[in-house]
Amino acid sequence: MKRIWAALVYLASGLLTAIASWLAIGVLLLSVVVLPLLPITAPWMRRIVDFDRQRLARFTGDRVQSPPPLDGPWLHRAQRVLADPDSRRDGIWLITHALFGTLFGAIAIGVPGALLQQPFVPLIWWAIPGGFENSFGVRVDSWPKALLSVPIGIVLTLILLQFPRLADVDARWARKLLAPPKASLEKRLAEVVATRAAALQAHGAELRRIERNLHDGTQNKLVGVVMMLGIAERTLKQNPDNAAQALLRAQDAAGEALEELRNVVRSIHPPVLEDLGLDGAIQALAARCPVPCVLTAEHLGRLPAAVEAAAYFAVAEALTNVAKHSGARHAWVSLGVDDDQLTVLVHDDGKGGADEKQGTGLEGIRGRVAALDGSAEMSSPEGGPTVLTVVLPVGR
Repeated sequence: MKRIWAALVYLASGLLTAIASWLAIGVLLLSVVVLPLLPITAPWMRRIVDFDRQRLARFTGDRVQSPPPLDGPWLHRAQRVLADPDSRRDGIWLITHALFGTLFGAIAIGVPGALLQQPFVPLIWWAIPGGFENSFGVRVDSWPKALLSVPIGIVLTLILLQFPRLADVDARWARKLLAPPKASLEKRLAEVVATRAAALQAHGAELRRIERNLHDGTQNKLVGVVMMLGIAERTLKQNPDNAAQALLRAQDAAGEALEELRNVVRSIHPPVLEDLGLDGAIQALAARCPVPCVLTAEHLGRLPAAVEAAAYFAVAEALTNVAKHSGARHAWVSLGVDDDQLTVLVHDDGKGGADEKQGTGLEGIRGRVAALDGSAEMSSPEGGPTVLTVVLPVGR
């Protein structure tokens, strides 16, 4: 029953947009005749089609990507309307939906209405002088005609049960017309080249970071250890009683250098990922976060090491930003694998307004995930919430 109701709502609402499509076609024809009107009316045409994309997404549960809006200067919009394949696809949709949407919508509204009338026909026809016309225009003025409502009701019920199938057919061809075409080979090749460039850039940045950490941190501390050992050697010859203090200082400096080296190793691939897996490692991050953080994760299993590292560092950077800048009282992290993709969501109830250009670390996160052909997006309106979404292919 739920599917029938959903299909009924989808088809009936399609009648409304079909009527709007007829009006849009009239305006579009007028705009073609009066060409200067086309850049003005085309954005309104797209809004009508975008409403159908939202209607389709609500019914199927799958988002239908909308083309970019037709904005900008008048001349630019005029060129886009005439040359843009998205605009041509919108026009084809308006025409086809005006025809089939009107038909399907009329069926969706007419069949239930006629079905509701049938049980009352045998009960009331005799009480009305001269009978009355039923939903099909037949005047019911005798019992034989009144009893026809029984087979008619059965047929209408069978038609009503087919509404989900009719809605699925409508949604299937609607997706073909409303969804943008699959990327061409040239476009995909350009994306691969851009991803490769991002991977090389991220790799180079990672090498420079490791080199800088080793040079400025570990190397300086090791030089200090060597100097302290040299001082201890001279002290041992001149004043053996004071040599122990010099050796202790050298030992402390060596311990600091070792800890610095461990931190550099952890920044390359944290050992906790090998020990606990991605969900366990992020659970440890959430436990250490100053802001109370709740982790929601299905059993992920073991993922490729590069994917686990990218997701781990993205969450670590996001939780650092939450603790430092958001003013949030709570944070949430969710992990899930679906359709060979790992989706990571980090959101908080803070003040929002995060600016990517002000050192949020999103550029570094994007570099890491782009190297793996993934994506990272952040939403942070004023007043919150701030939501970071990272999607990574897992290659299963």
